[in-house]
Amino acid sequence: MMKNLRWLALLAAGMLLVSTAVGAQEAKIKKALQNRFGNDASIDSVTKTPYSGLYEVKVGSEIVYADADGRYVFIGRVIDTESSKDLTQARIDELNRVKFADLPLDLAMKNVKGSGKRVIAVFEDPNCGYCKRFRKTLAEMKDITVYTFIYPVLGEDSNKKSRNVWCAADRVKTWDDWMADGKVPPQAPESCSSAPIDKVVELGRKIRVSGTPTILFTDGSRIPGAVDAKTLEAKLASVK
Repeated sequence: MMKNLRWLALLAAGMLLVSTAVGAQEAKIKKALQNRFGNDASIDSVTKTPYSGLYEVKVGSEIVYADADGRYVFIGRVIDTESSKDLTQARIDELNRVKFADLPLDLAMKNVKGSGKRVIAVFEDPNCGYCKRFRKTLAEMKDITVYTFIYPVLGEDSNKKSRNVWCAADRVKTWDDWMADGKVPPQAPESCSSAPIDKVVELGRKIRVSGTPTILFTDGSRIPGAVDAKTLEAKLASVK
């Protein structure tokens, strides 16, 4: 019994030393890359990968790879040739995962179709052509609840339209009228000061929404860009 305890203690101590060494190496690489890239580069983390001695470098919402000295950087995808799995994309998806329950849904417009049992959140700009295309996809969907965060990233006119929509008597209808039929939202009254545009923009930046539309699912995963109904149905079926 005592022999087993001593063995376990030695194993734990060895694992701690390895972990400390790896952590020190990761910090060294991060410092080296930061010095070479300058302060404009936002290096969030450096993590040792299980393949080829590479280190994963997270820069914003993207991933690149570095050698053990931080001298060479590799930009591209790591693919598992046995499974054909894109390991880089899998890591990006994991790092960008959000906790759906923590989203401030009071800042979004809510539209329930049918039972509404399937739930998504979407970040959209009123002047985004791909968002308008995605609206056509949503029109085909049944039994779905859509939370739309109006995310004006395409200029001042987007900000103006976003405020006008939010201040409308029927936000969802006004949004659909504009996105689907091109009916310009009515001018918001001066008394309307409740539009949460700045808060939504801040939220989008916080969870790294880099383009519109971006679709968020209840399992924390996301799809950037417009998808067709078949793709969306397949994704919703896979969400648990």
